[in-house]
Amino acid sequence: MLGIGVIGYGYWGPNIVRNFSALEGVRVVGISDKNTDIISRLAAANPSIRTCTNPMELIEAPDVDALAIVTPVSTHYELARKALENGKHVFVEKPFTASSAQAEDLIELAETKKLKIMVDHTFLFTGAVRKIKQLIDTKELGKIFYYDSVRVNLGLFQHDVNVVWDLAPHDFSIMSYLIDEPPVALSAWGKSHVNSLEDIAYVTAHFNTSIVAHFSVNWLSPVKVRTTLIGGEKKMLVWNDLKADEKLKIYDKGVEARSKQGIYDILVSYRAGDMWAPKVEGLEALKLECSHFVDCIENGSTPVSDGKSGLDVVRMLEACDRSLSQQGRPVEIDFPGRSLYKISSGKEKTDDLPADLL
Repeated sequence: MLGIGVIGYGYWGPNIVRNFSALEGVRVVGISDKNTDIISRLAAANPSIRTCTNPMELIEAPDVDALAIVTPVSTHYELARKALENGKHVFVEKPFTASSAQAEDLIELAETKKLKIMVDHTFLFTGAVRKIKQLIDTKELGKIFYYDSVRVNLGLFQHDVNVVWDLAPHDFSIMSYLIDEPPVALSAWGKSHVNSLEDIAYVTAHFNTSIVAHFSVNWLSPVKVRTTLIGGEKKMLVWNDLKADEKLKIYDKGVEARSKQGIYDILVSYRAGDMWAPKVEGLEALKLECSHFVDCIENGSTPVSDGKSGLDVVRMLEACDRSLSQQGRPVEIDFPGRSLYKISSGKEKTDDLPADLL
């Protein structure tokens, strides 16, 4: 029986506890939260689960094999390091850490201790994202031209991170999984209206190929929008994550350009074909993710969203911060060796960085 401890029981913690508790061969041993009211309610409702306000009680507990850290990002490094030092596998809410240096240190420590790190990039386990990956890998869309994502809503305002660190980790992890090449630079422009942290931002990812990726993240939108458009040479795709059905729509539409006589005389033809909505697996992504974490511990395999993939996302977030401070100037990203996500096999591939931006 694998013992799981959960640190943090706020917005996302109850979902973590519910999904780990539902897995066969897994027992949620204890829950820690600094809020005494939460702990009191938990103790009354779940007398079989140990509760505490001091996370060290779980970190040092001999019957806890792995810890899920579901706390503000500023606490991730300290808690994860203590957990690894005490021989615990670690499941960490996104973003992985507050800096790439912290992430690198945790990865090195986990490798030394032969322990697993998994970062909670839940969207990689959704049926929609896995179907999009299949469509891209089978060349159904053709050569990818662009990736455009809108992730906006009213709140929840964070006190320790800006809107990019709060919302963009989802998009960066999804983009990295779907597009098998790293961006060479990021540009970010944003403004703060409610406090000193940016609450609206626009991010552009630059590649050495013809691909361009753009992200809109916003805490000030009157409506919630979760829409991604991916344009390919053959077909185009729209993913609306808020729809209960037909989350994905594939459009057999495109543009074809060919020269006629002169170098400046180009004919453009528009292709408009059918639209179809592929079937998308409806299993809860977090359940699959928690199960995958347990499997990796038991079988010694590498998690899909391991520490290295979490580090990739943190490097992109850091580049965004530098670009925000420079009014949108492109900032190059240092990927010494970028892990590409492979859900089907769990294997990694390392690519060399393309040449720096000119």
